[in-house]
Amino acid sequence: MRAVPSATPPEVVNVGAGRLAVRGALTFETARLASEAGLRAMSASAAGPLEIDLAAVTAADSAGLAVCLVWLARAQRDGRGLRFANLPVSIRALARISDLEPVIDHGA
Repeated sequence: MRAVPSATPPEVVNVGAGRLAVRGALTFETARLASEAGLRAMSASAAGPLEIDLAAVTAADSAGLAVCLVWLARAQRDGRGLRFANLPVSIRALARISDLEPVIDHGA
Protein backbone atom coordinates (compact mmCIF):
# COMPACT_ATOMS: atom_id res chain seq x y z
CA MET A 1 0.00 0.00 0.00
CA ARG A 2 1.28 3.44 -0.94
CA ALA A 3 1.56 6.10 1.77
CA VAL A 4 -0.49 9.24 1.29
CA PRO A 5 1.59 12.40 1.84
CA SER A 6 0.39 14.51 4.75
CA ALA A 7 1.84 17.73 3.34
CA THR A 8 -0.01 19.94 0.91
CA PRO A 9 1.12 19.00 -2.60
CA PRO A 10 3.27 21.73 -4.14
CA GLU A 11 2.11 23.91 -6.97
CA VAL A 12 4.21 26.39 -8.96
CA VAL A 13 2.18 28.88 -10.96
CA ASN A 14 2.92 31.78 -13.26
CA VAL A 15 1.61 34.96 -11.61
CA GLY A 16 2.87 37.56 -14.06
CA ALA A 17 5.73 38.56 -16.29
CA GLY A 18 8.79 36.79 -14.93
CA ARG A 19 7.07 35.86 -11.67
CA LEU A 20 6.26 32.41 -10.33
CA ALA A 21 4.60 31.56 -7.03
CA VAL A 22 5.02 28.39 -5.00
CA ARG A 23 2.05 27.10 -3.01
CA GLY A 24 2.12 24.15 -0.65
CA ALA A 25 4.93 22.32 1.09
CA LEU A 26 8.63 22.14 0.23
CA THR A 27 9.54 19.11 2.32
CA PHE A 28 11.05 15.65 1.96
CA GLU A 29 7.57 14.37 1.07
CA THR A 30 7.07 16.88 -1.74
CA ALA A 31 10.56 17.80 -2.96
CA ARG A 32 10.53 15.76 -6.16
CA LEU A 33 7.10 17.06 -7.19
CA ALA A 34 8.02 20.63 -6.27
CA SER A 35 11.31 20.48 -8.15
CA GLU A 36 9.63 19.12 -11.28
CA ALA A 37 6.77 21.64 -11.10
CA GLY A 38 9.21 24.51 -10.72
CA LEU A 39 11.39 23.36 -13.60
CA ARG A 40 8.33 23.04 -15.84
CA ALA A 41 7.10 26.51 -14.85
CA MET A 42 10.55 27.99 -15.42
CA SER A 43 10.72 26.42 -18.89
CA ALA A 44 7.25 27.69 -19.75
CA SER A 45 7.97 31.26 -18.62
CA ALA A 46 9.24 33.92 -20.97
CA ALA A 47 12.98 34.43 -21.29
CA GLY A 48 14.66 36.81 -18.88
CA PRO A 49 15.11 37.04 -15.15
CA LEU A 50 12.67 35.28 -12.84
CA GLU A 51 11.34 35.86 -9.37
CA ILE A 52 9.93 32.95 -7.40
CA ASP A 53 7.64 34.01 -4.56
CA LEU A 54 7.55 31.55 -1.67
CA ALA A 55 5.03 33.44 0.51
CA ALA A 56 2.43 30.65 0.18
CA VAL A 57 4.78 27.83 1.21
CA THR A 58 3.04 26.01 4.04
CA ALA A 59 6.00 23.96 5.33
CA ALA A 60 9.69 23.77 4.46
CA ASP A 61 12.70 21.74 5.52
CA SER A 62 16.18 21.00 4.16
CA ALA A 63 14.65 19.36 1.09
CA GLY A 64 13.01 22.72 0.36
CA LEU A 65 16.43 24.34 0.36
CA ALA A 66 17.64 21.65 -2.04
CA VAL A 67 14.69 22.39 -4.36
CA CYS A 68 15.61 26.09 -4.38
CA LEU A 69 19.19 25.17 -5.27
CA VAL A 70 17.96 22.97 -8.15
CA TRP A 71 15.97 25.92 -9.49
CA LEU A 72 18.99 28.22 -9.14
CA ALA A 73 21.18 25.73 -10.99
CA ARG A 74 18.65 25.53 -13.85
CA ALA A 75 18.45 29.32 -14.09
CA GLN A 76 22.22 29.57 -14.13
CA ARG A 77 22.46 26.87 -16.80
CA ASP A 78 19.88 28.73 -18.87
CA GLY A 79 21.73 32.03 -18.43
CA ARG A 80 18.90 33.80 -16.63
CA GLY A 81 18.70 35.51 -13.27
CA LEU A 82 16.60 34.08 -10.49
CA ARG A 83 15.59 35.78 -7.26
CA PHE A 84 13.54 34.39 -4.38
CA ALA A 85 10.93 36.54 -2.64
CA ASN A 86 9.46 35.76 0.78
CA LEU A 87 11.85 32.91 1.52
CA PRO A 88 10.52 30.87 4.46
CA VAL A 89 12.39 31.40 7.72
CA SER A 90 13.26 27.69 7.91
CA ILE A 91 14.91 27.71 4.48
CA ARG A 92 16.80 30.91 5.28
CA ALA A 93 18.05 29.42 8.56
CA LEU A 94 19.21 26.24 6.83
CA ALA A 95 20.93 28.29 4.12
CA ARG A 96 22.67 30.37 6.79
CA ILE A 97 24.07 27.39 8.72
CA SER A 98 25.11 25.75 5.44
CA ASP A 99 26.91 28.90 4.23
CA LEU A 100 24.46 29.05 1.32
CA GLU A 101 22.67 32.26 2.31
CA PRO A 102 24.68 34.41 -0.17
CA VAL A 103 23.79 31.96 -2.96
CA ILE A 104 20.08 32.03 -2.09
CA ASP A 105 20.02 35.80 -1.61
CA HIS A 106 21.85 36.70 -4.81
CA GLY A 107 20.43 34.00 -7.06
CA ALA A 108 21.70 32.97 -10.43
